[in-house]
Amino acid sequence: MKQKIVVKVQMYCQKCHTKALKVAAAINGVDSLTLGAEKDGAEKDRVVVIGNGVDAVKLATSLKKKLDRPAQIISVEVVKES
Repeated sequence: MKQKIVVKVQMYCQKCHTKALKVAAAINGVDSLTLGAEKDGAEKDRVVVIGNGVDAVKLATSLKKKLDRPAQIISVEVVKES
């Protein structure tokens, strides 16, 4: 089952964005990564992960530990494959 997970993490610089993407890419099952919500391009403090069988709690915990900043799961929804 393919999922879309949005996690909010406080990020202030390009280095933080790069590190967040590297941490999220290391999780098993990740197919694609983006920064910011798809609808709101201005919100760059969100990591959007699309993947198959990705554990949202593990993702948020990894981001929190590696970036040493609070991480909050905003949404987890099933992506309908067409």
